[in-house]
Amino acid sequence: MKAAKSKRTREPDKNYRERVYRIVRSIPRGRVMTYGQLAEILGEGYTPRTVGFVMHGSDDNTPWHRVINAQGACSTGKIALPSDKQQRMLVAEGVEFNERGRCDLQRYLWIPRARKTKSKSPLKK
Repeated sequence: MKAAKSKRTREPDKNYRERVYRIVRSIPRGRVMTYGQLAEILGEGYTPRTVGFVMHGSDDNTPWHRVINAQGACSTGKIALPSDKQQRMLVAEGVEFNERGRCDLQRYLWIPRARKTKSKSPLKK
């Protein structure tokens, strides 16, 4: 029997952390991104879990609450916050959640566009 291939996960370095924070800081009020979406933008070797690990260490200038899971729900159950804090923060920005605690990703998901100008794009390495 062959062993299943595992995806190699990189250890987040300082540059990676700053790239994550730069993208998250560019998410507009009332919009969200998913952990997986961020991992995909950042490239091979990074996973949604790695993004979550980095977000756990974010500072007050980073709108961490705008990053949610792929089902459109908040994933703050394992950190020392009131369990509904992230959802309350998003609701205050106009994001609506259904009775199952999920927002409509077709409506609220933010997809950053790479800029063609010389200004700093949140997607640039």
